[in-house]
Amino acid sequence: MIALAYWIPAMGFTLLTAIVPGEPEQPVPLVIAGLTVLTLGAAALLFRRSRPWLPLIAAFVATLVAAPLLQVADIALIPFAIYGLAIYGSTRAAWLGYAIAVPVSTIAYIIGGPARGQDTGGIVQQIFDGAVPAAVSIGIVVLIATNIGNRRRYVAALVDRAARLEREREQLAQLAALDERSRIAREMHDIVSHSLTVMVTLAEGSAAIAPDDSQRAIDGMRRVAETGRSALTDMRRMLGVLAESGPTDSRQAELEPQPGVNDLGELVERFRTAGLPVTLESRGHEPTDPATQLTIYRIVQESLTNALKHAAGPSAVTVEVRFRRSQTTITVTDNGTPSAEATARPNAESTGDHGAGRGLVGMRERVALYGGKLESGATTTGWTVTATLPQTRSHE
Repeated sequence: MIALAYWIPAMGFTLLTAIVPGEPEQPVPLVIAGLTVLTLGAAALLFRRSRPWLPLIAAFVATLVAAPLLQVADIALIPFAIYGLAIYGSTRAAWLGYAIAVPVSTIAYIIGGPARGQDTGGIVQQIFDGAVPAAVSIGIVVLIATNIGNRRRYVAALVDRAARLEREREQLAQLAALDERSRIAREMHDIVSHSLTVMVTLAEGSAAIAPDDSQRAIDGMRRVAETGRSALTDMRRMLGVLAESGPTDSRQAELEPQPGVNDLGELVERFRTAGLPVTLESRGHEPTDPATQLTIYRIVQESLTNALKHAAGPSAVTVEVRFRRSQTTITVTDNGTPSAEATARPNAESTGDHGAGRGLVGMRERVALYGGKLESGATTTGWTVTATLPQTRSHE
């Protein structure tokens, strides 16, 4: 409707110049036909947003068809159409349309004849009097429209980029949250599984020897208490990041360092106390990266926990950690009899009464962060877990 409203004054001017009294009159049917053609061309302006080339093509056709019918070169449709092409199309399309509009308007002035009340001149004079000013006017419209169109497209690009960055930020936040939840789940599994396994084993052993050796039973229960306190400290450290504030001891626990390679001896001693005959062998220079040290500690911890839970009657459990310039290798071997389910499912932790398989999954995830690999399974002498962490930074 806006396009038609723009066109009403132009139609009125054309009608007046075509049938004004005192001048040689054009036949009324031709005038009506010419105005109808121009009106149809104006109606095409309604499609300037969705199909910006359509109004310009319709304007060219209507102008050329109406010029001989009205004996007037009415090019008012072309600036409107080319303006819409520059706004809703592109700058290149607008200048291409202008390149076509100049010869079209020139032809319209030629076939439309001279304006009424003027002496007939040559074709060159007609072009100079009508087509040249029309080309300049349309060129000014193109300059104004391309400037407005470029600003609109620039603003639209900024809005689109801002929306895209917002979506990417939300996706990164979701990925970070998922990664953090996965990390906390791995840590909680390692802490709870290890500590509860040691506590249950110590408690059962203390109950078994209490009638015969009460002092050893008391020592075992003290170990249960120490293991429980250590587990609580580790849990406070992990859960402290989820709370904005907390007791002083919780905040202090968050500041305590995570366990590393130097804590492997204490870890092995706790398993010896629980009844697992563990020996530790460490060769080479340990890595300086705390995250790598924590990964090594958790792999050894989870492997010994599985041996304590699932290996039947092991007489020897060996933990071998080899630090090389290019990689670190952790091997945990026991000569106990693995459960039938674990034997049937190599490289996967047994399920059922023994858990949901989070242990080895967590170890694989830790190793995968460093581009390493983890292998586990039954051997002819028991069960072996081997983890390889490449490119470990070490002391020279």
